[in-house]
Amino acid sequence: MELEVLRAFLFDKKNATEGTPFGPDALVFKVGGKMFALVAWQETPMRITLKCDPDDALALRAQHESVQPGYYMSKKHWNTITLDGSLPDEDILRMIDDSYALVVKGLKKSVRQELEGF
Repeated sequence: MELEVLRAFLFDKKNATEGTPFGPDALVFKVGGKMFALVAWQETPMRITLKCDPDDALALRAQHESVQPGYYMSKKHWNTITLDGSLPDEDILRMIDDSYALVVKGLKKSVRQELEGF
């Protein structure tokens, strides 16, 4: 997956913001002030770290060699995916959707309602 395609998909999430709080090598995508994706875009191959349900995180790691415990993150709630082409783009996009949904679910009710347009 190319960086610009990945960035466009991440930034297309409602109220998503992009920043570099950890330095220029890591693009951080947030919603409601909370991170849902971190892209190590300077790595070869590129890596993305995403929030994940703990049970799903373990299953994905068991099924795919390119899915590892979150690099420098809570190993229980985050996975780092090496974008080496071994996973179909559709699977990666679904994991991004899941990460975004988990983060939104954890936001304050007032912030969630704002995102939902209430």
